[in-house]
Amino acid sequence: MPVIRDIPLSLDYNDEVLRRQGLGGRSKVRPEIKKVITELLAEVEKGGLLEPAVAYERYPITAMDSDRISLEGDRAIEGPLLPATFPEAKELIVLIATIGPRLEKRVTEYTKSGGALRGVVLDGIGTAAVDRLIPEALKLIAAEVASRGYEISSPVNPGMPGFPMTEQWNLLELAPVREIGVSLSSSGVLIPRKSTSMVIGIGPKMTRWTQAEVCGRCSLKESCPYKIVS
Repeated sequence: MPVIRDIPLSLDYNDEVLRRQGLGGRSKVRPEIKKVITELLAEVEKGGLLEPAVAYERYPITAMDSDRISLEGDRAIEGPLLPATFPEAKELIVLIATIGPRLEKRVTEYTKSGGALRGVVLDGIGTAAVDRLIPEALKLIAAEVASRGYEISSPVNPGMPGFPMTEQWNLLELAPVREIGVSLSSSGVLIPRKSTSMVIGIGPKMTRWTQAEVCGRCSLKESCPYKIVS
C-alpha cells in the first residue's frame, strides 16, 4: 500500500494559478489582484499550508468486459469508460491525492473574518496545487512501472462520462486513504476538499491524453470556467 509524501510543489505566479482563479493572462489581471495572489503564495510557502500526499494501490486485472474491470481479490470497478480507454491494461492503479486540510482551514478563516477575496484566491491556489501534484505523482509511478517494461495511461476520474461518480466510494475502499487522512462525505465529496481520486491503467502501451483532451472528456466541459481548449 504505497504512500508518497513530501512531493515538492513549485507554485509561483503562473498561468495555472491564474486559470484556477478564472482569470486570463497575467496582463489582464488587475494590480490589486496580482498583489493578493503574490501575498497568498508567500503565505502558502511560509505557513506550510500544503501537505501533499498520495496513496495508491496496484491491482492485477483478472477480467474485462464492456462495462467493468475485474481485479484480483474479487474486486471490480464499474463503468464503460475504463475498458474503452485502456483495453490492453494488465493492471490498474487506484490513486487518491490530497494537499491536506491546512489550506482549506485558512480559506475558511479568511471567509469568516471578512476576507472573502483572499479566501476565494487562496482556494484557487489550492486547486492549482492539486493540479500540480497529480503530474508529479504520475512521474514517480511511471518510473516505477517502467522497470517492468510498462507504461501508465492518463488518469480517469469518477464523474467523467462512462465512469459514474458513485464509484468514488469503491475507489476509497481500494486505496489506503486513511494513511493520508482522506475520507468521503455522505454526499460523495472528498474530505479534505482539495483532494482527487483516479484510476490509471498499466500495460505495455497505454493511452495518454493532453490536458485539453482531458477537459474535452469532462462532463463539465461546456460550463467549466477553468477548461483548457486545444
